[in-house]
Amino acid sequence: MDLVIAAAGEAVEVVAVEQGAPGQRTRVLLADLPAWVAAQPVSTRWVWADSAALYPTLLRAGVRVRRAVDLRLVRTLLRRADAVRHTDYARAVPSSWDAPPPGPDVAGHPDQGERLFDLTVHRFGIDECVVEHLAQQRCLAQTDDDGRLALLCHAESVGGLVAQELNSAGVPFSVEVHDAQLTELLGTRDSYGGRPAVMAQLCGEVQAALGAPRLNPDSPVDLVGALRRAGLDVSSTRQGELEQLDHPVIEPLLRYKKLSRLHTANGWAWSQAWVRDGRFRPDWVAGAVVTGRWASRGGGALQLPRQIRAAVRADPGWRLVVADAAQLEPRVLAAMSGDRRMAAAAAGADLYQALVDQGVVPSRQHAKIAMLGAMYGATTGEAGALMPQLQRAYPRAIDLVESAARAGERGERVRTWLGRTSPLPPSSWREAQDAAQRPGSGPGAEKRARQVARDWGRFTRNFVVQGTAAEWALCWMGHLRRLLDDEPMAGAHPELVYFLHDEVIVHAPAAVADAVADAVREAARAAGQLLFGTFPVEFPLSVAVVDSYDQAR
Repeated sequence: MDLVIAAAGEAVEVVAVEQGAPGQRTRVLLADLPAWVAAQPVSTRWVWADSAALYPTLLRAGVRVRRAVDLRLVRTLLRRADAVRHTDYARAVPSSWDAPPPGPDVAGHPDQGERLFDLTVHRFGIDECVVEHLAQQRCLAQTDDDGRLALLCHAESVGGLVAQELNSAGVPFSVEVHDAQLTELLGTRDSYGGRPAVMAQLCGEVQAALGAPRLNPDSPVDLVGALRRAGLDVSSTRQGELEQLDHPVIEPLLRYKKLSRLHTANGWAWSQAWVRDGRFRPDWVAGAVVTGRWASRGGGALQLPRQIRAAVRADPGWRLVVADAAQLEPRVLAAMSGDRRMAAAAAGADLYQALVDQGVVPSRQHAKIAMLGAMYGATTGEAGALMPQLQRAYPRAIDLVESAARAGERGERVRTWLGRTSPLPPSSWREAQDAAQRPGSGPGAEKRARQVARDWGRFTRNFVVQGTAAEWALCWMGHLRRLLDDEPMAGAHPELVYFLHDEVIVHAPAAVADAVADAVREAARAAGQLLFGTFPVEFPLSVAVVDSYDQAR
């Protein structure tokens, strides 16, 4: 049974939906909601506007739900999905359910306007939620895709639950260890908010080497000016450009810039803002990137630098089970394309070395360059030179990404394995193509049109692979979540605390840590089977049971 739920002042309203029709209506005070939800059958499927709105209230009371439909996440999928483009739901005019482009800056999509959806603009009443849920179910019933899009909608909704569970749990974090790491790397903290001791010393060395005693090395404009006055021909302060220069300032400047990034992104101010009660607490946003990858609102959870990972440590008597999927995207490409020779290369722990063993390329480094070039569109230079070898060895795999790239260049949409569909190109693409078609446009406009087309083709090339890898990861986490809830763990309650594209961390009592590691591996196997059936592709994991995150490497 589906229970549609929406906030209504100091209460929530609930409508039961069975066999596509609304039924009994119930009103529950917010104060009574956790106990009321906990009393419902575990098979109940909860339906709400978005998991971020109501689920945290339940989690704070220690109540978890097994299944849910996140109407916002599902709508985002269905409104764009190619498999239901013919339906009234997909063709309907935009409504308040269709959020405007917001939000935090998340990499992964060349069109700045279509990366994220908003979770906060509108609060929906119970009738709006019921109508939307029924419309989504009718839309899904009109697909003819062997249930793939329905599976994606389910996995995306489970991801919405997991994101809030991660937010609730937090990442175990030692402020004391973090402080010691910062002091060792940056020097003693300045009590007035200035540069720590080591950074202050390096700043002085940079100023002395450039003869600029008042220089602020954190200002790119001031730094470029000082470097030029010292006779250095620079256009930016990028590391790659600075490393090409021969001058006494370069060594202390590069050291300073590295420490400055750490101080700014993950220094003492960061821990004061994002660490509470012994937990690092970012705000995870499921499905935030157009390919289906996650983002975090603040805290930089997707970029925890190695210098501070020792501070991510288990509580006394607990362990961290850290797992990451080796070379996930190439393995996904092999499975999507049905390329059996590439799948055979994926049978071992190191797919790149397998390419060497198969005689495709001369070295592991060449294999990595070639494979990443194929998936991300770096088809010139060294990667381009290796492409013919990949094409001969794995024609089905390479044809898949090449076809996706050509579709993008033509302005067409592409879809992932389960049916997440790419957006249409941005207005800049259309404008460039139109300009090139005008009489007398000239070679400049034609060159611009080709470049814009190639750029979008690189996006669609990677969209199909990165998006399918995100689907695998959702299924991995969803199955792991079920195993951690269902498998007997000697009365303990392991908690999923971190997720990064192809990596998870589970915080587990030491007595069951090995059992949790087995569950993580089983979930990966099940995710591959759920998506790709019996096709012989493997998704091996690197799994470590450790006391702190840095020990997993």
